[in-house]
Amino acid sequence: MPYFDFIWTDEIIEHLAEHGVSVKDFERVVMRPVDVDKSKSSEREAAFGYTQDGRFIIAIYEFVDEMTILPVTAYEVPEPR
Repeated sequence: MPYFDFIWTDEIIEHLAEHGVSVKDFERVVMRPVDVDKSKSSEREAAFGYTQDGRFIIAIYEFVDEMTILPVTAYEVPEPR
């Protein structure tokens, strides 16, 4: 399993909280994704996966370098069929 450093700011944490996503939820999905892709709207990196409480979310982020991630947003999405 890869290891990444995350750059957390108060603004990002607050933004995720508005969508019901915690720092722990975000990191869990990025570190153990079910799938990865690019965001259709921004072309940023996107990881899909389950939070510890079973919600399926998308986590959008940017790589600052090969080991550092800047979280952008995350929110619940429909599970894949």
